[in-house]
Amino acid sequence: MIQIVYCGSSSACLELDGSAPYYAGSGYTVLVDGTERFSCGTNVFSLFGLRPGTEYAVAVRFEGGGEESVRLATRPEACCASVRDFGALGDGVHEDTAAIQAAIAFLPEGGRLWFPAGTYLTLPLSLKSHITLDLDQGAVLLGSADRARYPIVPSVTVDPLTGAETPQAGFEGQEFPCYQSLIQASYAEDIAIVGRGAIDGNGQNGDWWRDFDSFPAKRPRVVFLNRTKNVTLHGITVRNGPSWHVHPFYSQGFSMLDCLVDAPKDSPNTDGIDPESCDGVNIVGCRFSVGDDCVAVKSGKIDMARKYKTPADHHVIRNCLMEFGHGAVTLGSELSAGIRNLSVTRCYFRQTDRGLRIKTRRGRGRDSVIDNVLFDNIRMDQVLTPIVINMWYNCCDPDRYSEYVWCRDPLPVDGRTPRMGAFAFRNMECTGAEVAACYIDGLPESPVDRVELENITVDFASDAKPGMPSMRNHNEARCRMGLYLENVREAVVKGVRLSGVEGKALTAVNCGNIETRDFEEN
Repeated sequence: MIQIVYCGSSSACLELDGSAPYYAGSGYTVLVDGTERFSCGTNVFSLFGLRPGTEYAVAVRFEGGGEESVRLATRPEACCASVRDFGALGDGVHEDTAAIQAAIAFLPEGGRLWFPAGTYLTLPLSLKSHITLDLDQGAVLLGSADRARYPIVPSVTVDPLTGAETPQAGFEGQEFPCYQSLIQASYAEDIAIVGRGAIDGNGQNGDWWRDFDSFPAKRPRVVFLNRTKNVTLHGITVRNGPSWHVHPFYSQGFSMLDCLVDAPKDSPNTDGIDPESCDGVNIVGCRFSVGDDCVAVKSGKIDMARKYKTPADHHVIRNCLMEFGHGAVTLGSELSAGIRNLSVTRCYFRQTDRGLRIKTRRGRGRDSVIDNVLFDNIRMDQVLTPIVINMWYNCCDPDRYSEYVWCRDPLPVDGRTPRMGAFAFRNMECTGAEVAACYIDGLPESPVDRVELENITVDFASDAKPGMPSMRNHNEARCRMGLYLENVREAVVKGVRLSGVEGKALTAVNCGNIETRDFEEN
């Protein structure tokens, strides 16, 4: 069966039902109104160049036989204008910032701004509500490498009469002045960025990836969305970010569909997408290959959590491919307002350091509760440690090396103590692991509430090398470790099979009830 994930005025994203992670079980051909368009092999596919306000019949013809179809109707639009009409050259040499920003300003509500093939060199751009940017195949929005020309956005602005604050910028869980992001929208709604073109942060040029701790403001993102509603990124490539690539910030109703996020494996802090304190995030059919976490769900550090009390809620990550990052899907470590109601399903992780990675630490606070989280139907290949829950994370804070962070003795439970709720890890096939199958390390004063490990296979590589399963102080390298549980109140291990383990298949330290059924090791 074919599901319509998104249908705009000129593009549509569709998804095949089934159980295979990311890749379809067989290839297929897509037909539109009876005409063959292209062949595909993934569970999610997209159509571009559609006419607004038009009905289409879409069919999928499978290689092994059989056909499925669906009808869709594109949205009407007010107009479509070419950015070239406003003077943009797209030659990659002359700067097109003024022309693009003028085109955005003059576009009417419900209008679409079309970028034909070309390289549009630009400084940061600001978007407004009720518009679509359409980047055609071969169109590239290329960020200027001249940091001195990027405006610095204050963390908050203050009304000179009332003293009321309006939040404007933040990074890594705190309000900071930031260089304006290449594509930025604030307090806006109903925005779409679609097409097979690219938004290139150009981070490898200039000094974005060097000496950034000395900058007067935090690095920009490629796309930054501050308190927006109903924004969609569909089909585009986002690459070479100065830091994080896509950063929805206190936003509602954000979708990222059939996109590619790409950066070198050694590029610093180039996370794929970091939705922070957002409600209703859908990441479907995307591919990530970056230098840090592929997807990192966040809800701020303790000061922001106390100020805004906005958890991350209702997130869906499905049919995605994650490659080469530190973590494929990460929760935290900036999660002081909590994370709840999240599912990761039908995803494929390849050559990431960790697969499903949850991280917090003392100091995140009593509201940093992670609960109702499901990871189901995941395929991992050459992921060093498939499952990690770490309550001792030691990065991104001035006190990262303090005794408060690393002390293994129980400390008093107070307003700074985090909590981990219930997690379910189900239906996972992991091959080529090296460090540990599952590494869960709770706090002695605040153990992980409950963990379910069900129908999971982990096969270790024959040439596995030792490594660190988690980032914490005084950690020890591990190699081919089985299931390690410390400070966990309750665990269910059912239908788990490990191959190539060195030492004990299951190690439990300071744990409550652990139920094992059909647990095998060879």
